[in-house]
Amino acid sequence: VQLVESGGGLVQAGGSLRLSCAASGFTFSNYHMSWYRQAPGKERELVAGISTVGGITNYADSVKGRFTISRDNAKKSVYLQMNSLKPEDTAVYYCNGYYTSGLQYWGQGTQVTVSS
Repeated sequence: VQLVESGGGLVQAGGSLRLSCAASGFTFSNYHMSWYRQAPGKERELVAGISTVGGITNYADSVKGRFTISRDNAKKSVYLQMNSLKPEDTAVYYCNGYYTSGLQYWGQGTQVTVSS
């Protein structure tokens, strides 16, 4: 089982990044997918989630209107489009796959740094 994130980097405030997460080793379409983030000295927090077929999404209040989560079950991938980035969005971003039984998987994380 693998979740591999990519697309992180350094961007100026107001800029955009698109994170990708490629899944393998499990039935991707059966899993609710989410993006979490963890800033230095802070707990990991949920950023956005998307249902198995993509019909339902949810977002943290801090990113609503700026971030968009999407998925492509044929490509076994989930994405996070991040616009109007702020310095407080700086964190390691993790991809998470969750099954209704409670089984879940995590990626290794990708660093996003937003400079002011």
